[in-house]
Order: sequence, then C-alpha cells, then structure tokens
Amino acid sequence: MKPLNRRAFITATVLGATTLMLPKSTWAFARKEQRYKVAVIDLMILKRQKLGAVKLTSEIGADGLEVDMGGLGNRDTFENNFFDEAFRTNYINELKEYNIEVASVAMTGFYAQSFATRPTYRQMVGDCLKTCQLLGAKVAFLPLGVQGDLVKNPELRPAIVERLREVGKMAKKAGIIIGIETALDARGEVELLKEIGSKNIQIYFNFSDPLKEGRDLIEELNILGKKRICQIHCTDEDGVWLENNTRLDMPKVKETLDKMGWTGWLVIERSRDANLSPRMVKENFGANTRYVKSIFQS
Repeated sequence: MKPLNRRAFITATVLGATTLMLPKSTWAFARKEQRYKVAVIDLMILKRQKLGAVKLTSEIGADGLEVDMGGLGNRDTFENNFFDEAFRTNYINELKEYNIEVASVAMTGFYAQSFATRPTYRQMVGDCLKTCQLLGAKVAFLPLGVQGDLVKNPELRPAIVERLREVGKMAKKAGIIIGIETALDARGEVELLKEIGSKNIQIYFNFSDPLKEGRDLIEELNILGKKRICQIHCTDEDGVWLENNTRLDMPKVKETLDKMGWTGWLVIERSRDANLSPRMVKENFGANTRYVKSIFQS
C-alpha cells in the first residue's frame, strides 16, 4: 500500500474526526446514501402529529415520514402541533434517536377544502413552509383535491394558477419545493406547470392516479420527466399489497426512473390488504415497505 504523504494524512485525519463528530442520524445517512428512500405517512399509519409516529416508522422499516400539517376545517390555518416548541423538540429528538428523516410536509386538508377560494391560503401555505424549515424537509405536498379538480372544474384554473404563482414565490424564498397533485393527465400537468412558471412548483406524482383512470403509468412518468417530479406517492388504491398488485409493475417503474435519472423519496400512502383491518399498520405498511425496498434498494 502506498504511504500517505503529509497533506493526505492530515486531510484523512480531519475528515475522519469530522465524521465521528456528526450526530448519529447524520452519520448513518453519510455512510450509506440511497438513491431512492422509502417513507410512510403519519396520517395513514394513524399517528398524525404524534411522537409515536417516529418509532412506528422505524418498526415498519421505512427511512422517513411524510408528516401532516393537521386538521383544517373552517380555521384560518392548520391545527399544527409543530409550532409548539416543546412538542417539536421532543419530535426532533425522536427523529435523531430512530434515524428517521422528514421526507415532506403535507397539507392534506386541501383534499376536501378549496385551495382556489380559501381567503387565508397564504397563511396556510406559509405555515407549511415554516414547518418544512423547522423539520428539515425540502418538499411540501399540496393536493388540489375534489374542489380543485381542474378536469371537472376548468373554470377554477385562472384562480388556481394565480395562487400557485404566488405560493411559488413564497416557496422559492423559503428554499422549498411545493409538490402539487392534480386530476390532469401528464400532458395537462406539463402545460399547467408552464403556465405557473415557477421552478418551486412541481408535480407530486401518485402511481394510483393514472392507474385508476386507465392511463399508462410509464408513459406519464416519461412525459413529466425528471425535473417536473419532486416526490412520488409509491402506492395504489387499497385492495392488495404492492407485491400482489398486477396492474403496477414496480420493476418496470424502477427501470423507468433509473433511465430518467430521477432520485428521491418514494412515499407509501395506501395499498392496504382488503382482508386486513386498516388498523393493522405494521402488517400493511411493513409488507409494502419491504417490497419497495427490495425493488429500489437492492
């Protein structure tokens, strides 16, 4: 073995010492960085904004969590526990202990509420962006939902585009990407993103959306391409686990994403077995996590 010269020796020594000084969670991820990471959703594992979500995520075997902003209803903004310093400190300590990352922060209240008409949308999105910063997440999830369905309600498009341009500016300032989920097909989403004109507004792709509409999932991924997809809900509708899903060819999906050069979080949302209780969280999400990791992290 060739001996190290003085400069190389000093560099190696400093780098080694620096690594040892890193927090446990940072050190672990530094040792083995995955191209694809797998997360679950605190809401779907029945632990929305609860400390127990972190330990349960670890037991399921996932690398991270998508955390929800909390209920919305008729409030001006979300009912968000992460603005409570004591709760947030305890939560972050749990993340470090169990080596779990926050993949994204979700505004699932907009599945039922109208992003196009709610007067305090800036406050809502602003609170989400702040939560992302507090938890170290780089992506916020914004579903346009039932009331923001641009296929059934095309008249809402001008208002939604105007608001997405505004929150795109907010997201850019915060250093966060806002991933939207729409009812449009991939070509429609490409046109929508062009109209919005913000690099901080991208698509949060959900495998279930094209599948349930009978569209070609692989074609949709290729149309959107690497730079328009910020994160993926790696899931389908409930019924069977992902490993038993005959309409979702996961190896083909990985091959497609590999060719695209895409990297990021695969977030498991549903795909629960219809023969099991929804409360059998470890069984449902554990099986799906193991399967996704066997494809994407093998």
